[in-house]
Amino acid sequence: MSDFEHITIERHGRVATVHFDRGTRANALSLDLMRELLAAARSFEGDHETSAIILTGAANFTMGFDLRDPETNEVRQADLQDRRERLALGPRMCQAWQDVEPITIAAIEGWCIGGGVAIAVACDFRVMAESATLYAPEIERGMNMGWGSVPRTVALVGPARAKRFFVLADKVGAQQAVEWGAADEVTADGGAVAGAQQMADRVAALPPAQVRMIKEATNAAAFALGRAASALDRDQFVLAQGSADYQEGVDSFDEKRPAQFTGR
Repeated sequence: MSDFEHITIERHGRVATVHFDRGTRANALSLDLMRELLAAARSFEGDHETSAIILTGAANFTMGFDLRDPETNEVRQADLQDRRERLALGPRMCQAWQDVEPITIAAIEGWCIGGGVAIAVACDFRVMAESATLYAPEIERGMNMGWGSVPRTVALVGPARAKRFFVLADKVGAQQAVEWGAADEVTADGGAVAGAQQMADRVAALPPAQVRMIKEATNAAAFALGRAASALDRDQFVLAQGSADYQEGVDSFDEKRPAQFTGR
């Protein structure tokens, strides 16, 4: 059941599965897909029947924000006010997935990169296939790490490991992610959705109102300062996007060579 181009939503009892797939290996986050992910999260508002939602991508969960999306180039050319408005989409999308009342479980196969990490840490749980990898290379492209992902990750793994994610851009495999607290379970490759389904079924067997109350209380405690800490994410990105290092990060990525950053 779906009114979307890139997303399907299936429901079995009290569990819903949201599957997003752009039909490419990268399964990259275009602005159009991000609008659909925002709408998908908001579609559960007022839904009293669903206890758990599984969010999953394709062979790769997603290899991150689509730098080659034509609409992305339009954003770069827009004036400041228009750019700030359009760049609010990422944080709004992730906040919507954090705020959805049912328990959310990200089922991760393959690569989960950049914006994919931001979405995954906005969910309540993460189930990773054994060869899946979390990777946030934004700093290597001359960007900040935004969408509210920094305070959410700090809440999961602590400040030092969050810096390993976002400053050192460590590639974190499934077992290491569990050890750090960034993931909750590891399955065999191809089994992430099934593992997430088992967890969702456990949630669905519990009293639904109490599940939602406990989630709300837990998130209020864990993310009390989250919005304050990430309030300038968007403007930091606008600032970074105007730097020579941002252009060098994008050019070096396109040209498949090491970047030479200068601080300009």
